Amino acid sequence: MIVHPELRRATQHARRTLLVATLLQGAVTLTHLAQAALLALALADVARGDTDRLPLLLGAVLVVVAARAGLSRWQRRTATRAGARVRVGLRDELVAHLGRLGPAHLTTTRAGAIRTTLVDGVEGVDAYVSRYLPQLLITLAVPPLLLAAVAAIQPSALLGLIPALLFALVAPRAWDRLLAKRGKEHWDTYEGLGADYLEALQGMPVLRAAGAVERVRKRLEDRSAALHRATVAKLRVSLVDTGLTDLAIQGGTVAAALLAGWSAVTGSTTATGTYLVLLLTSECFRPVRDLAREWHAGYLGASAADGLATLRTAEPAVPDTGVARADWPVPPPVCFEDVTYRYDGAEGPALSGVTFTAEAGRTTAIVGPSGAGKSTLVALLLRHREPRQGRITIDGHDVAEYTLDSLRQGIAVVSQETYLFHGTIADNLRLARPAATDDELVRAARTAGIHDEIAVLPAGYATVLGERGSTLSGGQRQRLALARALLADAPVLVLDEATSSVDERREADIVRELLAAAGGRTVLVVAHRLAAARHADRIVVLDGGRVDAVGEHAPLVQAGGVYAKLVTAGRTHEGAAA
Repeated sequence: MIVHPELRRATQHARRTLLVATLLQGAVTLTHLAQAALLALALADVARGDTDRLPLLLGAVLVVVAARAGLSRWQRRTATRAGARVRVGLRDELVAHLGRLGPAHLTTTRAGAIRTTLVDGVEGVDAYVSRYLPQLLITLAVPPLLLAAVAAIQPSALLGLIPALLFALVAPRAWDRLLAKRGKEHWDTYEGLGADYLEALQGMPVLRAAGAVERVRKRLEDRSAALHRATVAKLRVSLVDTGLTDLAIQGGTVAAALLAGWSAVTGSTTATGTYLVLLLTSECFRPVRDLAREWHAGYLGASAADGLATLRTAEPAVPDTGVARADWPVPPPVCFEDVTYRYDGAEGPALSGVTFTAEAGRTTAIVGPSGAGKSTLVALLLRHREPRQGRITIDGHDVAEYTLDSLRQGIAVVSQETYLFHGTIADNLRLARPAATDDELVRAARTAGIHDEIAVLPAGYATVLGERGSTLSGGQRQRLALARALLADAPVLVLDEATSSVDERREADIVRELLAAAGGRTVLVVAHRLAAARHADRIVVLDGGRVDAVGEHAPLVQAGGVYAKLVTAGRTHEGAAA
């Protein structure tokens, strides 16, 4: 019966509506009590042979039943509205927090597990908060009042009622710890299965190519069997809980009926009192029965509470303590000053003493072999991670002085792994700038080299893309992402292997057009292939996490070193491909 703090906290999204739902539930309970009183009077009159007011009493019962139907409908609608507000508020809060956590959080958490928490876990919280909690308050409030009423009519009936009520409410608590354990096991298994299924669906082309579909199917089947066992184990404990409650209710009702009957036989209670005690006894246990029913309806929410709390309280990799800046200089210089970073558990630093400046309004290419630290540099610029030493500044201000939102609004990024959403091409482009005109969409798409391919589609920019842009080629997805970044019109543009899915000849053309259109921006081009770098104003060569050389394409080739080797390797690759 103890409410998890996370579930208590979830009620803040709809406190007033939940209060109204609880009061309406109380009004519904009052109609049951009024019905019991009216029926007791009617039965007593029938027992005495006096039926003069029987039609009036039965008519009043019908009015009470009709009122209860109306109140119940109103209560359900209010509770549903409260549950919807809790769902929306909780999901908005969690999604916003996920945005603050950034990509670093997803490196240690499975996307499918987060999806299960956000969807199924929050749905369970809805039932718990909108149905179980109002009923819990009614259960705590109504039985004591009814016990007082029974005591005034026939005190001896309390000998059966009080022990039974205490047993119904307290005895199941002995199983709470085991029930919580079984619930956590069930949720963990359920969450893991959801993550496995999502991963299998997203990776189906790879599984088919590797001939691993059957093996994964068998693993999912084993996971499903484990979920079945966890569900049955949870139900066993839950049924014991329900069994104890039902035993107490039935035993208490029988005991109170026997005591009421004995009082009627001995003449110590009137007929009206006897019937009223019998009916109030049943009403005394009604909230307890309803509470057990609503507990089962909201049990998934109780099971998911720990997962919700874990997600909500997860700490971002970097603190968001900066100041929002609307006065971005156009364009700003970006400086890396003695930047050092080491991943947890790594033997050596990913970056060590990196120092260079991406000049304002110029294009700086960052190149180097795989593992040189290029992507780590971008992650530090965007504050997905914090340098262990040194600092990164934009226009002389440490990036830590910016809020994460304002920093990421001032830096447009196109990465190697592009993401397009299910929707039209225009919708995907306008994610960067919702108010962009059609002409601005076309201009950005032309610069990214994708307009002509969009124009030949039957619906043009209104063409609906499949999930993750699956109806497009890899190169088309990257060029759409390029157009989206250009549309954002941020003062700093970062291209992180942004043309890796485009053939090298087309890549050189796109980069040349892109850099020509990026005037007024500070551009950082992170590239493994050098076609995207040779047209840059300046090239920074990384090797082993350190700056090996800085300069322009021709002098770097003549100087030899790492860059010259990369150029030679690229030419060899082109020759082999030809």
